[in-house]
Amino acid sequence: MRVYVPTTLNGLAAAHPGGALDQSAAYAVTPALREWYVSDDLEELEYAALNRAAQGSLRLLAADPQAPRRRVVVAVEVADSAVRPFPGDEYQDQASLGRVELVGPVRLAKAAAVHADVADTEVVEDVTAAAEAIAAADKGDADAQFTVDGAEDHDLLWFATQEIPSLLA
Repeated sequence: MRVYVPTTLNGLAAAHPGGALDQSAAYAVTPALREWYVSDDLEELEYAALNRAAQGSLRLLAADPQAPRRRVVVAVEVADSAVRPFPGDEYQDQASLGRVELVGPVRLAKAAAVHADVADTEVVEDVTAAAEAIAAADKGDADAQFTVDGAEDHDLLWFATQEIPSLLA
């Protein structure tokens, strides 16, 4: 199963030397996400899970004011047994659709790719604003949601795992 693990550049930098992300929250193509997205196209569903993880990265950025203002998501192939449904999966709100829990640390050696924002001024400004607005958006504030959507207008770039050191530089 492919899971998308939200993190930050600081989180990735901390995980890289030891080779593992100690993160329990991830996103995947779950039955609830399939039902909400109403698609049988696996690529579209995986893109939706990636976007959910990018929102999770915004929440991590909101909690870590020292982290560079770029969303980071690690795509990892894991055994089905390494994933369990998020408690209350069938009653998830839209913001947490596709959320799953990982049973243990995620080995970076199993990562398929890292997705991250480009270090462009406009993107960083939009991500900064979105990180500041994500809590209000989660509570239903339409203006805050518009700000969060502004960050989602920027696609995450794809990086091979061998590029992690240069991404962190």
